[in-house]
Amino acid sequence: MAKPNWPLFAPPDRHEDPPLRCGTIALVGRPNVGKSTLLNHLIGQKISITSRKPQTTRARVKGILTQGPTQFVFVDTPGYQTRHVNALNRAMNRSVLSTFQEVDVLLLVIEALHWSSADQQVLDCIPQAMQPLLVLNKIDRVKPKTALLPFLEWLGKNQRFGEIFPLSANHDTQFDALLQGIAQRLPESPWLFDADDLTDSSTRFLAAEFIREQLFRLLGEELPYATNVLLDSYFQEGDLHRIQATIVVDHANQKAMVIGRKGEKLKEIGTRARQNIEKLVAGKVYLTLWVKVKGGWADDDRALKQWGFDV
Repeated sequence: MAKPNWPLFAPPDRHEDPPLRCGTIALVGRPNVGKSTLLNHLIGQKISITSRKPQTTRARVKGILTQGPTQFVFVDTPGYQTRHVNALNRAMNRSVLSTFQEVDVLLLVIEALHWSSADQQVLDCIPQAMQPLLVLNKIDRVKPKTALLPFLEWLGKNQRFGEIFPLSANHDTQFDALLQGIAQRLPESPWLFDADDLTDSSTRFLAAEFIREQLFRLLGEELPYATNVLLDSYFQEGDLHRIQATIVVDHANQKAMVIGRKGEKLKEIGTRARQNIEKLVAGKVYLTLWVKVKGGWADDDRALKQWGFDV
């Protein structure tokens, strides 16, 4: 994924340099609307994991895009949970709600032609003083495109939205209009990061996330939700990165499913995760995976706090 070259949003030619602008922009919405895909394509590099399964994102991830005088600091949030409530889900929801108080712009992401009770629930959680920008993702799936018009008209009657942006995250379409709409709402401020920075997440965090991504992509429908990944060690020797990680599951039978027949499933998980980590670090990765059982971990406040969740 190449670093994007979106249009620069500078004011008309003047003698003085345009003011620097910088602010944080949260991507919020129900699970599986494409928030992480949108973030990755905006900044031009994969830093937030994705899968076809909902609730893949569990922690906030920042993506940084610097164009001209403007630095956009995007915050990918977990999908707001309305079902399967346990300690982990409650922690993810708290992460979403706390984001509202910390950002300059909110992007409420939904699927084109879909407005569900879950979408409404997310909107209802947003403070009345904030006017989110509404992003209609996946417009590439709408055929004919004229089917969007009545939906846009209906959404336009809602006075909560500052502006509405139809786009397709997977096809990098209509990003220029979205970025321009965000840029004009960001405050004049010095940049928070260097111009070449793409994220503030550590390589250790991203490595664990890339392993967990493969659990969502390669395991059955429910099994990924009963798993977590802990990074045990990370050592770099020149261009070689040695990583040991543990996959935590809820039950003993799940351990067997993650390992697979003769270890083939665990090997496939490790191979795909290693390839993605190698792209991230631009070096060779030696990855060792273990699997252990910790019953009830997703409803264990103590364990979640130890693993970095805000419980």
